[in-house]
Amino acid sequence: MAKISSAGRKNTSSDCWIRLETRKTGGITVEQQSKVQSMYGRTISQTISRMLEFYDIRNAHLTITDRGALPFVLCARIEAAIKACFPDKKEDYLSPIHPNNMYSVDKSRLRRSRLYVPGDQAKLIINAGLFKADGVILDLEDSVAPSEKQSARFLVRNALREVDFFQTERMVRINQLPMGLEDLDSIVPHGVHTVLIPKCEHAETVQEVEARIQELQIKYKTKDPVFLLPIIESALGVVNAYRIAVASTSTVALTIGLEDFTADIGAERTLEGRESLFARCQIVTAARAADIQPIDSVFSDVGNEEGLKASIAEAKALGFEGKGCIHPSQIPIVHKGFAPSETDIAKAKKISLAMKKAREEGSGVISLGTKMIDPPVVKRAERVLKLAIQNQQIPANWIKEEDCDEGTN
Repeated sequence: MAKISSAGRKNTSSDCWIRLETRKTGGITVEQQSKVQSMYGRTISQTISRMLEFYDIRNAHLTITDRGALPFVLCARIEAAIKACFPDKKEDYLSPIHPNNMYSVDKSRLRRSRLYVPGDQAKLIINAGLFKADGVILDLEDSVAPSEKQSARFLVRNALREVDFFQTERMVRINQLPMGLEDLDSIVPHGVHTVLIPKCEHAETVQEVEARIQELQIKYKTKDPVFLLPIIESALGVVNAYRIAVASTSTVALTIGLEDFTADIGAERTLEGRESLFARCQIVTAARAADIQPIDSVFSDVGNEEGLKASIAEAKALGFEGKGCIHPSQIPIVHKGFAPSETDIAKAKKISLAMKKAREEGSGVISLGTKMIDPPVVKRAERVLKLAIQNQQIPANWIKEEDCDEGTN
């Protein structure tokens, strides 16, 4: 009996639509339409032939409508159509990893901004790294329709390997478990840096994801670490926030999803955010207690720049270090909002220099003018200076430069 499947998007730029119809006889026939037919038609035909041969498909009719899909997109769409017809064909059709993607990330790196990109939309994935967010989240969960989940896995997998993300942290939000465990097979061997765990309510969920990642790392002999970022999106998740935060040493941050959280507690999300204040404070407290980064929810009104600035100021005042972004225009605003002010940096420098002077003099008392400086104030100043260095607002050796400046005055 003939099998028919399709994958991709028919009328979307930088994408293609594939229809595969298997048959018992007749060999391979291809019906091809492409907006770049004159330049790349032959290359597209060769790619189709290689893939059908790779999967040992000898009798089928394939229809392709191409709107300028790059090779990694074309291959992902063809593979999705083939595996929909032949679920037993488990082999992955892989191209070499882009040389610019041979980089890892540190656990302590800045995560001020994370740009969400739907994992089934090739046109948005291609240039996601150009906007210079701290992290790009290729989303396999809420932004992908249930019918497109499997196809999105192939697209995200190929993007991790072949798209140049310009040193951005490559993140993937998996689906809720148990489906999310299957998602890991498509991303862990292919260069993902951080896995976002949605609607996380229990420490055991984090541990289950971690255990599966470790199995895949052993199987595929991958060496770079894969970090975890649980997303708290329910009342139960908020109650269990600390246990979730300390469930794994691979966890780098904790964040909250306010749309789902407010729905779960039966409240409407407002700009003022009173309905979520306790939950957000709980996330910050749990993250700080676990020595990981607290990251705030997204601001969903893309056109409201002043509202975003106010939301960032509030998040920063609560202790958050970053915020999710749903549009590239939000990224520079988020970066500026979470950076220390010049006043904060100047004050922190004075405190740090006073501490340095006290230590050189062997004094256990730190003073700034006539004011005594308590240890918590010093700790806060050190955090400000560390963030300023990470933001490249001051050089890492600023103390030496200050000493030189003082010597010339």
